[in-house]
Amino acid sequence: MTIQGHAILRTVAEELHVSEDDLLRQGLRSFLERQLRQVKAEIFEISGRYGVSSVEEMEAHYEDATLEEADSWRDLQRLDHLEYKRDRLLQLLETLS
Repeated sequence: MTIQGHAILRTVAEELHVSEDDLLRQGLRSFLERQLRQVKAEIFEISGRYGVSSVEEMEAHYEDATLEEADSWRDLQRLDHLEYKRDRLLQLLETLS
């Protein structure tokens, strides 16, 4: 963190009467929760589009030929990435507890 960043952190912590560590932890928690909400919203959008609840369910629809892969493979890849990101964000939030 830069010298200016430390000064801002110290000033805000003093104004709010919290420790710098608590301020950082709360800020990180807020940031991670906001990221998690965005990821969950995108997962909800893709899942709703195909009527699935997970990548595994989407793949099952490919296997039983109830979903055309040609039109949806990019969404499958995106959903897979988003599910990984969601799980990672949840892990990071747990470390802040």
